[in-house]
Amino acid sequence: MDLIKHVQGTYNSVNDVPEFGAGDTITVYYKIKEGAKERTQFFRGVVLQRRGSGTTETFTIRKMSGSIGVERIFPINNPSIEKIEINKRGVVRRARIFYQRELTGKKARIKEKRV
Repeated sequence: MDLIKHVQGTYNSVNDVPEFGAGDTITVYYKIKEGAKERTQFFRGVVLQRRGSGTTETFTIRKMSGSIGVERIFPINNPSIEKIEINKRGVVRRARIFYQRELTGKKARIKEKRV
């Protein structure tokens, strides 16, 4: 088991990621290749969860596009991620806030943490 972690640690590059958790609103800037062109696109939403550890860690973001909820799962060590920006810190009591999927309107708001 230690051999696998050792190999993953030496060969996988680790991105510089700020500390964030469930309930935080973040913006992820990532590169998209379309043929020979490359451009940067962003995805802004609320973090539903962070799961895994080390090089296999992922996080799920949910945003509303019109009236439709869109979720996206990003690996932390994805080389196409340029940067992660924290917009708001949220106050939630759970590490995984899947109950947000059923909530709409004012019920879906998350209190902002004052710093």
